Amino acid sequence: MIRRDGRPADPNPGRQAWSQAPEPGAVSRGPNPTQQYSRHEDSRYAPTQAPQPYTEQPRRNEPRRDEPLRRQPAPPPERALRRPEPTKPPRTRKKRHWGRRFGLTFLALLLVVGGLVFYVDSSLTRVDALSSYDGRIADTPGTNWLLVGSDSRAGLTPDQEAALATGGETGPSRTDTIIVIHIPSGGGATTMVSLPRDSYVSVPGNGQDKLNASFAIGGPPLLVQTVEGATGLKMDHYAEIGFGGFAGIVDALGGVDVCVQNAISDPLAGIDLPAGCQELEGSQALGFVRSRATALADLDRMNNQRQFMSALLSKATSPSTFLNPFRLWPLVKDTASSLSVDEGDHIWNLASLAWAMRGDLVTTTVPVAGFEDTEVGNVLLWDSDRASQFFGALAEDRQIPEELRTAGP
Repeated sequence: MIRRDGRPADPNPGRQAWSQAPEPGAVSRGPNPTQQYSRHEDSRYAPTQAPQPYTEQPRRNEPRRDEPLRRQPAPPPERALRRPEPTKPPRTRKKRHWGRRFGLTFLALLLVVGGLVFYVDSSLTRVDALSSYDGRIADTPGTNWLLVGSDSRAGLTPDQEAALATGGETGPSRTDTIIVIHIPSGGGATTMVSLPRDSYVSVPGNGQDKLNASFAIGGPPLLVQTVEGATGLKMDHYAEIGFGGFAGIVDALGGVDVCVQNAISDPLAGIDLPAGCQELEGSQALGFVRSRATALADLDRMNNQRQFMSALLSKATSPSTFLNPFRLWPLVKDTASSLSVDEGDHIWNLASLAWAMRGDLVTTTVPVAGFEDTEVGNVLLWDSDRASQFFGALAEDRQIPEELRTAGP
């Protein structure tokens, strides 16, 4: 058969040339544009084309066939599942309740101090010293204390009496020391007035007698009544101490420093003190405030008593004492067990007295006129006019005029 282009048709159109037959597995491709046809070739055959090898596109993550297989790394072994630890709650900072701690500490301290105060206050011996009586003077301004040093030997053993040179029991108790303390209500210096024990005064119910005789006759109540009648001052507080208590307080303080103007040798008081400043222990201090073996006898003794009282209170209220519990506690305990006070007095009243006497202190004695022999023995007479002005100033809560004061230590 002849085709339209003039070339004979293929007698076997369903058959393809061997060069064009695809290889098994090959992908059929279109005609190769680079392939050229020759007009001189037999048009009975299809144009020749170069066979292309089949290459399969590698899949993702798979090696190509023409590449050697690579050994894939083995997956890491699975770890054993650990039991999850329980989650801790977030740590919160504790609030410090300083106010509560301070309050509890203060409360505990208050209870301890309160217990000690109650114990010390209950150790005081109480007497009915400020009992009312007919014709008692009205209250006077300021605060007045009556301090008494008695010759009581209560509680002392024979050896202690010998060490303190008390001289043994001498009958009814007497007093060697009588001091009036006036604390002004408006502030100012406290005044310490010594009343000579041999002062010739009126003893209620017993006529004229020595001042200390009232204590021997009627005890503290009659002494208070006699002092109030002689001075015109109403007493608000009363405190009394005996021989043993006085020496114990001095020893609890570790001794007291005083300056002795003139040497004192008094076998009856058990002392032999050289002149000059020195520290006195309990027994020496007791002899110092009791002795009359000096030129002015009772007047010198009153000066020595006021001097020693000032030195004693100065040391008792010093920081070296009240900041040292090993010294403060024995002092407070011995003082409380040695003192006799009025039924209405307490340890805090004594503390206020010591505090009032820690600073400026006016020390003096009542103006005197001289000595005189009477039916009750040798007595000391007051200067009535000057003594009236003297105690009148205190009754009005004023300082005693300078010209009425007797020079003190």
